[in-house]
Amino acid sequence: MEYHFIKVDREEPDIHTSATKYKALRLEALRQSPTAFSSTLEVESQFSDSVWISRLQNAEKETFVCVATAKDGQSQWVGQVTLRGPVPAEEFLPPAGSEQPTPAPDDEVEKWQMLSLYTLPSHRGMKLGSRLCEKAFEFLRSRDGEGARRIMVRIMVKPENVATLRLYDGLGFERAGYCTLEEALRANGDTGLIPAGTLDDHYTTRSGIVMVLPLERMR
Repeated sequence: MEYHFIKVDREEPDIHTSATKYKALRLEALRQSPTAFSSTLEVESQFSDSVWISRLQNAEKETFVCVATAKDGQSQWVGQVTLRGPVPAEEFLPPAGSEQPTPAPDDEVEKWQMLSLYTLPSHRGMKLGSRLCEKAFEFLRSRDGEGARRIMVRIMVKPENVATLRLYDGLGFERAGYCTLEEALRANGDTGLIPAGTLDDHYTTRSGIVMVLPLERMR
């Protein structure tokens, strides 16, 4: 089995095929690891094809994928991670009580939210998650544009995801506060997954762990 890592091109002509592969990976992830995500298989299995395509074409997000290729040439998407940004400081600003530091102005630090890191269990043990993250960080460091030289990447993790926390520790992330599930969904750009009306403790308990990683752009 060989692995390589790609950034999904939201402008690619055959985006429907990519969306089909993304859907298969995401639904399998929700099926095998239901507690690892803020969404559920029940919700996302009802999404239309247009929703999956729109996820990959979202101008606010960059999707990175690990592709596994077998000796017979058959390939499968087996891991992915998403970056959302650059996020403006006023939106990146943490709520009171979260213990998170106040973000620097946008002209000093470019801010990104990282989300949905996952690799299929049958392909674990080969550091694919770390390699996916490094692919994403490489993109941020080399990204063209007028952004600040300094970059801040933020993630929000459920405390029970011990293996994920350990992975992020190994990548150099530092603990920087706590969040609710509602706050994590908003930070990830998934406000459509927040139920209407009064939210129960599942969404308002401040137990999620916020971690940050400083990077510097190559120039």
